[in-house]
This record gives sequence, C-alpha cells and structure tokens, in this order.
Amino acid sequence: MKRILACLLAALLLLGTAAVAEGTTITYMASQDWVQDAEMELGEKFEQETGIHVDYQIIPSDQYNNMLMNKLNSGECTDIFGSQAGQFDIVTQLNVEKNAVDLSGEAWAETVDPLAFAETSVDGKLYGQPVQDVSAVWAIAYNKKVFEKLELSVPTNYEEFKAVCEAIKADGMTPIYEAVSDGWHHQLWFCELGVAIEHAEPGTAEKLNNNEMGFADSATAAQLVDQIKEMVDLGYWGDDYMSNEYANAAKAIASGECAMTVANQGFPTEINAAFPDFPAEDIGFFVMPLCDNQVLNMNPVGPTRFIYSGSANIDAAKQYLAFIAEPENLQYLIDNVPKFNTLPFTTATDAYSDEISAFYAAYPDHGTVYQTSVKYVNPQWMEIGKELTAVLLGDETTEQMLKNIDRNRADQAAAAQDPAWN
Repeated sequence: MKRILACLLAALLLLGTAAVAEGTTITYMASQDWVQDAEMELGEKFEQETGIHVDYQIIPSDQYNNMLMNKLNSGECTDIFGSQAGQFDIVTQLNVEKNAVDLSGEAWAETVDPLAFAETSVDGKLYGQPVQDVSAVWAIAYNKKVFEKLELSVPTNYEEFKAVCEAIKADGMTPIYEAVSDGWHHQLWFCELGVAIEHAEPGTAEKLNNNEMGFADSATAAQLVDQIKEMVDLGYWGDDYMSNEYANAAKAIASGECAMTVANQGFPTEINAAFPDFPAEDIGFFVMPLCDNQVLNMNPVGPTRFIYSGSANIDAAKQYLAFIAEPENLQYLIDNVPKFNTLPFTTATDAYSDEISAFYAAYPDHGTVYQTSVKYVNPQWMEIGKELTAVLLGDETTEQMLKNIDRNRADQAAAAQDPAWN
C-alpha cells in the first residue's frame, strides 16, 4: 500500500505543471556543498525525462551571500537560487514575497516537515524547498577508539572537556580538528551554542529580537567567546587550524591525526565512504560542552531552493522541484549522500543508526540555535567568523567582537526598517 501511495504522489507532483519546451535550460545558483553529486545525478535523469537541462552554478561560500544579494537587487537572478531559510531572514534579507515564487500550490508542499515549513514560509505561504537534512545537529564527533584507549568518558561540562583535550594532547594527537580557512565552520562554536546562552539566561532571544539588549550585555556570550579562545591558546585546535579546510576533516580523524571535530550525524558514514577501513560505528557524538552546555542544539533551517519571481522559466523550475520531491528521488539523496540521514519531508524514510539514535536520546533538553531564533544573526554568519578569527589572533577583544555583532545587527535592522530599532 505504501508503495502505491508513493507512486500516486509522484504522479500528482508532476500534474498541473505547464508544458515546457524541450531544450529549455534552467539555472540554479548555490553555495558550495549545497548541491550534492547525487542531486546533479538526479538532474541528469530529470533532463532525460523532460528535456530540461539544469545548469548548476556553484559559488564559493565566502562570496555567495554578496553575489546572491547583488543578483536579487539588480533583478537578474538565476531561475533557482539557494539560500539559508529562517522565518526572519527570508523576509528581511531575501524579501521572498517579492523575489520568490509562492510554492504553496505545489503538490509536494503538503509533504514538507511542519518545522521546516514554518521556517520557509510567510503568512502560511511556502516559498522554499528544503535542500538538506535538518534533523542532524552540529556536535562534537569523536573517535571512540581513542577515548577507549585513554580511558576517557564523554564530558558533561567544560572542565571535563578540557581534561579530555589535555589527555589527548599528552598522547601526541591534536584534540580537535578545526578549519578557519573556509570561513563558515569555526563560528559554529558560538552560534550553535546560543542554546547555552538561552539556558543560562532565559528570555535572551526574545530580548535580542525586541532590541532590549545586545550580545555585549550577555555574560554567557562573553564566556563562550573566552572559552573558544582558551581552547586555541591551550593548543586544542593544533598549529594549523587557520589553514585547515573542512573538506579534510574526515582524513584528519581517520588518520589518527585528530581525535575530535565539530560535525553533523552523517559524518561517520562520510568517513567510512572515504576510508573504508575506518568503521562508521567508531565515531560517537556529544554536544559542545562550552559554558557547561548539555542542551541539544536544534535547527529546523538549512539551505533551501527558491524560484526567482523574475525568472522566464518558472514552470520549468517548478517541474525540477517537483521531480526532486518525488519519494524515490528523496530516497536516492538519502541513500547516496553520506551526511544525510533523512530529509524534511513526510514521504522520506530515515536511515538513523543505533549510535545516532542513542546520541539524540542522551540529550532530552532541546533548544533552537540563535542563527534561527534571533534576528539578524544568520545574515552576518561570515562576518561573525571574521570577528571570531580576530579574537583568536589577539587582534580584537571579546567585548569588541560582541559589540560589533550588535552594531551589524542594528545596521541590518535599520535597513529592514524593524520597528524595534526605531
């Protein structure tokens, strides 16, 4: 019965789309790592079935946001564009009611996970299609064999975490693989741990959104930055953290060079796919315990596909999104993208291992990360990375970093004419 329903849904997904001339090309612009090889393979299948070619335009992550904003502001965007979603950002940054196509009437829209739907819609109208697995969280992936060898336990607070790092360092390994050169990864230690700020200072997110306080007013935010810098000063990120690339994280762990890194729950499969001699089950997870955090950092938002409202190929673009949302194609992505355990559609079947299920169960307290729950944080993601880098290098103080984040938020709020900043 389930197979029959899936087939019926696949047929419905393609019904109602207007006829598109064979030989049409649609352009799709996205940041690096947002379009997986498996999606490009589906793109080839889509072309074979429809005659519509998909031109994937992949842009380096440190250049992407500026390029996207320039294209939207100039009225010359690609047919499909990728962007992080978020109920605040899609209004204040993307202005989706003007720049994107309302997708609420598409058959697949009803299959989008409710939490993801809320972060990709405005006033109940859906404007985006989720791209990646948003059930996974950014947590510390660790080599269980190293922990067993050194008789280490999963830390539950910052002091225990430092003791774990010291033991690993004393054994000749770099405790943590961190990659600053990519510009997007190292600030996860700060933004994801908005859950620690909220736990220690309840109501902070609401006060930040109402402009009743700034990050510079939060003692926990300051402690968080101080502890990140302390990790670096103590050598826990090693000597090459500034030049490391996240693409080499799997190699760093598999080779035994490093014992831990911040990753999502597809990382074990990713390591095993690249290094078959390293069993996926040898990777465990625990939450980042800075500021003694034990709250699971959830984020129902991720990279999202939007159709540009000024596109001359809206019907062809809708057809592509409908194709991707077919249950068999969602499953193809889950089965062929190592870091995907599921996708935020009710028609997808998850592939969680017992280890991953146990990790989620170990943290019953959940919180939403600040780049989603707080306005004007996610749009300055790369800028926060630069600010944090300046702190790590000693070129900026923690207080200066937090004040700069507040200043940038105020600038963005002014541009959005946010009444809370009047």
